[in-house]
Amino acid sequence: MAEPAEETRLYLVPTPIGNLEDITLRAIRILKEVDVVLAEDTRTSGKLLNHLGIDKRMHSHHLHNEHKAVAHLVERLKKGEKMAMVSDAGTPGISDPGFLLVRACVQEGIKIECLPGPTAFVPALVKSGFSTDRFTFEGFLPIKKGRQTRLQSLAQEERTMVFYESPHRVLKTLEQFKEVFGPERMVSVSREISKLFEETLNGTLAEMVQTFTTKAIKGEFVIVVQGSK
Repeated sequence: MAEPAEETRLYLVPTPIGNLEDITLRAIRILKEVDVVLAEDTRTSGKLLNHLGIDKRMHSHHLHNEHKAVAHLVERLKKGEKMAMVSDAGTPGISDPGFLLVRACVQEGIKIECLPGPTAFVPALVKSGFSTDRFTFEGFLPIKKGRQTRLQSLAQEERTMVFYESPHRVLKTLEQFKEVFGPERMVSVSREISKLFEETLNGTLAEMVQTFTTKAIKGEFVIVVQGSK
């Protein structure tokens, strides 16, 4: 593995997950200084840059082209180009593109900086009231293949568990959690974190299944499940 170059070439820049005031002064400075912004969706990131008054060249970098793009981007970085990677919202690499390029940069000795900033699971975890001393971040469960196997492997997990879920699968996921973890296991369900309609509901899995059977389901969700006692 190569020794990292002295000057940072790749910056991982978290972007607001809702409230635009969550952008940091350092993030704004880096976005202004780099040569190009690697964006998960150039339209979404373009709106943010426009809001910040930043006119910057953007390059599309998402899950569908990440494998093909890494080698070319590494060569550009090695030649001295400075890049900032952003996802549509939150911290790049957390259930978003970024891992492959970061790994390649580490292997090539390209210096990386990851700025601290917004990510959805931290506020959801802290607000849950469950133990934060030890927790496991599971992100999105497999949609089909391997889903039940993953859930069964977590049935006796003693740490607090954190999951991401899309609105159209929330009820199904809560029903599966109820079946695997038991109806009395405590759960905290947060949606639209840092946005206008932010909401967190706490209760047993049985209660949450009943609630979301009749409740309108909108927004992106973080589900925090208490560990097995």
